[in-house]
Amino acid sequence: MIKVEKLNFEYFGKRVLHDVSMDIKEGAVTAMVGPNGAGKTTLMRCIVGLETPVSGTVTVAGFDVSEQPRAVHQQIGYLSDFFGLYDKLTVRQNLTYMAWCQNLPGDDVDFRVNEVADMVGMTGRMDERAGTLSRGYRQRLGIGMTLLHNPRILLLDEPASGMDPESRIGFSKLILNLRNAGHTIVVSSHILAELEDYCTDMLVIRNGRIAEHVYLSDHEKKEELSLMIAVSGLTDAHLQILSEDAALTGVERGEGDIVFCRTLADEKEQHLLLKRLLRKKLPVYRFTAQKRSLQKAYMDLAEEKGKGGF
Repeated sequence: MIKVEKLNFEYFGKRVLHDVSMDIKEGAVTAMVGPNGAGKTTLMRCIVGLETPVSGTVTVAGFDVSEQPRAVHQQIGYLSDFFGLYDKLTVRQNLTYMAWCQNLPGDDVDFRVNEVADMVGMTGRMDERAGTLSRGYRQRLGIGMTLLHNPRILLLDEPASGMDPESRIGFSKLILNLRNAGHTIVVSSHILAELEDYCTDMLVIRNGRIAEHVYLSDHEKKEELSLMIAVSGLTDAHLQILSEDAALTGVERGEGDIVFCRTLADEKEQHLLLKRLLRKKLPVYRFTAQKRSLQKAYMDLAEEKGKGGF
């Protein structure tokens, strides 16, 4: 759906993106994460055709961004970090004006405006001025404006920035609804907690480079789980047995009898793993699996890179 190959970008002679390559599949909700200044916004702007790279290619839904920008724009809805609304116009007027800008047929405008308002939860606020809306509802309106031309792909730059906890929950539900409606979504942020509920995979960007592309669910690869295993009278020999099992990675000793590790084993394979450990006389008395969190995946990568952080 979005393919970037060997992309390089310079800003006033300074290299900002370095040989960036990535492939985002249709139906994904991809978290683009990294510290401020890592290159997330620049990469997004290159994808939507607002910046021209020094070299490399960007293909969106089969269209080359540099050669077919208009075709790409029909496929993409983009919400920048700092987007504008007409504060003195109502929600309905903002949406209607954007529909006109997108050249929607006149007979379709009212229907599409109401449809999008329903999608983003703004139906009850159509006659309110944009300038009176809370941060959360301004974001909803902004996303609604990107949806009017019915794009297949949404790119959202720091969309939950400044939202209160209640607004963040509502925003997460909105993203899930959009994904269920068939949209491919890329969300950039440096706040991992706000991405946890809806992302399928994570692109880690560091110093203008793709550090890792990690799949967090059954989107393309098996879901990686965190295991907590309690072994009675835990010894180094027990740890050795766990480390040698092909189904386990990242085996670490915790406090007391606790061992932490990771696995790709599904529920059936976990039962087989436990039986295998018991056959090896490992006195396991607790075996708990949980989904690997976005933050844990991110910190694992930082540790593996030997940086202690990004």
